[in-house]
Amino acid sequence: MGEDGKHKHTLATPGRKIVMTRVFDAPRELVFDAHSSCEHVSHWWGPRNHEVVTCEIDFRPGGAWRIAHRAPDHETPVFFGEYREIVRPERFVWTFGFEGMPGEPGPETYVFEEHDGKTTLTSTAEFDTIEQRDAVLETGMEEGAAETWDRLDEYLEVMAQSMTG
Repeated sequence: MGEDGKHKHTLATPGRKIVMTRVFDAPRELVFDAHSSCEHVSHWWGPRNHEVVTCEIDFRPGGAWRIAHRAPDHETPVFFGEYREIVRPERFVWTFGFEGMPGEPGPETYVFEEHDGKTTLTSTAEFDTIEQRDAVLETGMEEGAAETWDRLDEYLEVMAQSMTG
């Protein structure tokens, strides 16, 4: 935990995409598995002050996913989509949408690359228009993603300990 979280996370917006990158101090199998089931995802999804209240993950191509979490103001944002491609432990592609977002959920690709026991996770979200991309950025999505990935970083330590312990 020596590094400041802000230095581990990058965000770029080429064209109609949002590309986020984060390095995790864990092997990619572990980082990949942390994304593959509610058992894991419910521990780290969303900002710290949010609680996962619904989690459904059918982790296979064509399988649906849906996650709702409750915010302190009692709003319950709902995120959903479908898995399109899964290549364990290298990548998966799903569609990512949330209730109230205009248009259809767009594809988002997660790529897991391991170097010297650390995993670089790159997520690339594609949108129909730049306006749609900007609307998503304006939701505070970058801060939410950074905090979510901080929580994932912490949860990966728990996963690693349970495997060795």
